[in-house]
Amino acid sequence: MDDKPGKSIHLSRRSLLKGMLGAAALAPFSPATGAAFAASNDPAICGKGLPPPTRLSDDDDRFLEDVEKANFLFFWEQASRETGLVKDRCKANGQDNTVVASIAATGFGLTALCIGHKRGYIGFVEARDRALVTLRFLWKKLATHRGFFFHFANVATGERMWESEVSSVDTAILLCGVLTCRKYFEEHSEVSRLAYDIFNRVEWTWLSEDTALLSGGWAPELGFLSYRWQSYSELMMIYLLGLGSLTYPLRPEAWTAWKRTTFEYDGLRYVGSFAPLFVHQYSQAWFDFQEKRDRYADYFHNSVIATEAHRRFCLELAAQFPNYGEDLWGITASDSQKGYVVWGGPPAIGPIDGTVVPSAAAGSLPFLAQPAMRVLRTVKGRYPKAWSRYGFVNAFNPLHDWYDADVIGIDTGITMVMAENARTGFVWRTFMRNLEAQRGMRRAGFKPYGSAAT
Repeated sequence: MDDKPGKSIHLSRRSLLKGMLGAAALAPFSPATGAAFAASNDPAICGKGLPPPTRLSDDDDRFLEDVEKANFLFFWEQASRETGLVKDRCKANGQDNTVVASIAATGFGLTALCIGHKRGYIGFVEARDRALVTLRFLWKKLATHRGFFFHFANVATGERMWESEVSSVDTAILLCGVLTCRKYFEEHSEVSRLAYDIFNRVEWTWLSEDTALLSGGWAPELGFLSYRWQSYSELMMIYLLGLGSLTYPLRPEAWTAWKRTTFEYDGLRYVGSFAPLFVHQYSQAWFDFQEKRDRYADYFHNSVIATEAHRRFCLELAAQFPNYGEDLWGITASDSQKGYVVWGGPPAIGPIDGTVVPSAAAGSLPFLAQPAMRVLRTVKGRYPKAWSRYGFVNAFNPLHDWYDADVIGIDTGITMVMAENARTGFVWRTFMRNLEAQRGMRRAGFKPYGSAAT
């Protein structure tokens, strides 16, 4: 893929998603806040008809071992040995000449180093040294603005690509990887110091000088982007990291400023947005929301409900697209035969055409273990062209016999991280040892079930 078509793909990803989220303000759903939403999100009300919780079997574990091992290869082979930056995407067969890295893929890559050593895919010294290369480059050489990083960079030099924005959410994903490495390699003083410095350089208060709602980003040519993180999405990680900062902490009211809009589908009620399924996954890749809630919701349980609603939505679509069914469901922002598309539901968004996105089910493994495993086994066993050197291709459409030639770093990343969390909880356990993560959740008002304050 040369730079010109690549630019079109990546800009459409960003602009389509922002435009779609902005449309929520015109939608016929009313945001509920405070005690009203807390009551409406009670598991006894929202979760009626949910499948019973399930665990992974030994066979599931062996299957996911193959998936994670393949995913790790992407983050090891498609990262620069000199900078540690990870490519945004590459050819699924590994023969790739693109030069564009993304900071979000790099955040997943740092987390993958920890998983890779834990799983025995790589030695400790190799994993630690790659983490050091990455952290040194992030601290000393990669351009930042107020501590935030530009979305896309040249994988070999760190040069800003495509006039990309300084991105609040992609910086947050990167920082989650940085903090995971900090705790996993904490006996190495330089890793700990660099991670501390990188995190504490970020000026969260700069994003919220005139409002409690954070901006999507900033560009030298435009200033602040008009889009603000104002409705439920992957924004939770941004706000929680900002609340956990010692140097530039967000005000506590930032957590209550964004809308928690209730959706209903097939008897299920949950907080959501007009967005793909990944919005229920990304913050929960690192932050552990299990067995706790804030004044509004139990967000882990909420993701279980939202995922089940999406599964049922796909089953309903089988009338139009007969490939969808119990064995094959899952639509989230992805490549398609016509380029990158932001699609999903319910309600339906985007030009859904029967495409299946494996990371939709894989990123949902902690929420619906067996329904997700059923999909992943079907994809790998029935559609061999959807499996590659780096695991599942980004997307495929069996109705048209179309299989993506690429894998995308963030989708490969959410697959690997959530597979590991479903198996062992390792990423949650490692990341949540950071005081910044604990402080952020505490300042947001999260309490464990059974505490006197709930």
